[in-house]
Amino acid sequence: MRFRIAYSAEYTYSEPVRDNLNVVRVKPATTAWQALEDFKLRVDPEARLHQHRDYFGSEVNEFGIVEPHDRLAIEARMHVETSVREQVPQGSWDRAATAEYRQAAGEFMLPTEARPANGELDRLLEAARAETPLGTALALSEAIPERFEYRAGSTFVGSTVADLLEVRAGVCQDFVHLGLMLLRELGIGARYVSGFLFAAPEDGGRDSVEVQTHAWLEVLVPEEGERVWVGIDPTNRGRTRETHVKIGHGRHYQDVPPIRGVYQGPATTELETGVEMRRLNGEGAAA
Repeated sequence: MRFRIAYSAEYTYSEPVRDNLNVVRVKPATTAWQALEDFKLRVDPEARLHQHRDYFGSEVNEFGIVEPHDRLAIEARMHVETSVREQVPQGSWDRAATAEYRQAAGEFMLPTEARPANGELDRLLEAARAETPLGTALALSEAIPERFEYRAGSTFVGSTVADLLEVRAGVCQDFVHLGLMLLRELGIGARYVSGFLFAAPEDGGRDSVEVQTHAWLEVLVPEEGERVWVGIDPTNRGRTRETHVKIGHGRHYQDVPPIRGVYQGPATTELETGVEMRRLNGEGAAA
């Protein structure tokens, strides 16, 4: 499936600011199941862009604006083609217990926040435990949205798993952080993924949708030989599909935020972001 994606972010400052330094992660990754055809990033006021890969391999664009300004606009345009791996190995719990698997999973098996001191997680683990690690991850992707409401504005970017348990509602980021905590506790390597999701209606009648950045997770299937990272979306109950466009991954959200920046000045700021995804067929024509 081919997509044309337009990402935009606009900061408005209450008074001029300066020395505005920003890190942007919105460039889609190139993987075995995803090909980036082109990517263009523009900022206003204009600034020199410095590109590099971060520790986890995500593409990063950095820039700084020294002169005073009261507005910052960031626009990215890209074309990407996705496919899906129909068959994936299941792996086994015995293989997940080997030293080789733990070494391959590395820091994606380490906890990143304190475990809430109540029985909620124990009940979730009991309900989701399946015959294989992948089966368990898929069961969790069903159990989490069954128990927690998806509700925008119920949490904020710094919310913890404990906040999700208290409010009983959250967004994709919260569902992923809960899934990561549970899977890692079971000894399954799991990582946070940032990306875009083409969330068209079920009838598939729309070729262009307005969305926001999305989050899901990937689990490391403990198979002999080459190990496979499999995408699981606990917000949408199951494996990721061609409609998911990956940007990058990390241990948690703080490793792959779309934008992070600092500036000098006492101003307050307002941020508006948007993503338009258009499904394409052939050489840029709408399906």
